[in-house]
Amino acid sequence: MRFKGLDLNLLVALDALMTERNLTVAARKINLSQPAMSAAISRLRSYFRDELFTMRGRELVPTPGAEALAGPVREALLHIQLSIISRDAFDPTLSSRRFRVILSDFMTIVFFRRIVDRIAQEAPAVRFELLPFSDEPGELLRRGEVDFLILPELFMSSAHPKATLFDETLVCVGCRTNKQLLRPLTFEKYNSMGHVTAKFGRALRPNLEEWFLLEHGLKRRIEIVVQGFSLIPPILLDTGRIGTMPLRLARHFEKRMPLRIVEPPLPLPTFTEAVQWPAFHNTDPASIWMRRILLEEASNMGPAHPELPTRRRC
Repeated sequence: MRFKGLDLNLLVALDALMTERNLTVAARKINLSQPAMSAAISRLRSYFRDELFTMRGRELVPTPGAEALAGPVREALLHIQLSIISRDAFDPTLSSRRFRVILSDFMTIVFFRRIVDRIAQEAPAVRFELLPFSDEPGELLRRGEVDFLILPELFMSSAHPKATLFDETLVCVGCRTNKQLLRPLTFEKYNSMGHVTAKFGRALRPNLEEWFLLEHGLKRRIEIVVQGFSLIPPILLDTGRIGTMPLRLARHFEKRMPLRIVEPPLPLPTFTEAVQWPAFHNTDPASIWMRRILLEEASNMGPAHPELPTRRRC
């Protein structure tokens, strides 16, 4: 089909090329042969009067012109998908929809497991793909590559709608045999102990505790960095180290291993977990249904119970 001289099928090819950055993989994605994809590139270059891509090894490197086209083309194709192709009423009991969700290991363990259990009863064919933290989560939303982000609200962009799930508190944890934690943790002791900390994404972005400390010019002795809060408790066992993690997750591990939870020596800020979705999914019936379930289950979480057993003996 042509629209003002442009074969609209070429936009599908351009989107695949921008996403995959490899001619062979992009051609396979949209069921074209390599010669057909090469011909599509040639026609796109002619229409837009731009080289669009250069080769670096086997990778296609987009020109600034191609980068400028990528967003509008992806948004147009997603709008067609949601508004025209997928306009049938959504029935969760019959749907086999796959939701792609970016979230932390903390939220996977203490929150999303509840969602999975509920969906198994209400919509047994619905599937999930749970993804780790990305260095550019807002960009993945814009391109429609994920359905939801579940992250601390302060890490979310203002370009997409969002909703609050629940508030969470950070606490310090250590092995139950760590005698330094038998008494309330002082700031001097906190500074002198070795720390295990979680960082996220390929760039190893610091968590909220580290952001807070850096803002106040404070520094700990970090001895071990792990990629996720759930890795902190096993690393602490039988050592004199401490770590900082969300209280709900600490309570989860406290039931399963000899972990001691103590109050931090300085008031770490409470943070808010939230859910965010692409703006063009605002009226998508499947997204609306899933958002309702997320918010309902979040309302059932209850408080984090900040009272901590700082003086309980082994």
